[in-house]
Amino acid sequence: MTSKSLSKKIANAALSKKANDIVIMDIKKLTTMADFFVVCSVDSDPQARAVADAVKHDLLAEGELPVRKEGYSEGRWILLDYIDVVIHIFHRDVRSYYNLEKLWGDAKFEYVKDTPPAKTAVKKTRKTAAVPPRKKAAKK
Repeated sequence: MTSKSLSKKIANAALSKKANDIVIMDIKKLTTMADFFVVCSVDSDPQARAVADAVKHDLLAEGELPVRKEGYSEGRWILLDYIDVVIHIFHRDVRSYYNLEKLWGDAKFEYVKDTPPAKTAVKKTRKTAAVPPRKKAAKK
């Protein structure tokens, strides 16, 4: 699996647990530490752990294991290191404090949004009444 496809899989796993403000940062031309950072925000410690668990579960199915995991017990900033891709799961206030987007401002950014499925046109049908049609009255 390429590092780009790995980063997208990580972002989709984070989306599945309602992570917010997900950004994939392409840092491969800036450092040798990784090719991509995936950064997302959560609203609570349990949600942070749920996002981390979803990422680990989805990537384990692909045969990928993190080489390092930090912050899981605290839940304020969880880091999962997949060598070429590192995911940072932040509480909103912690994310704004560390501001990785500004620190790595020269990176290429790809914002990941949760887009609802396209609406398909609902075929409107006219229900026929269960009442038999009226008979015309006979003329007298």
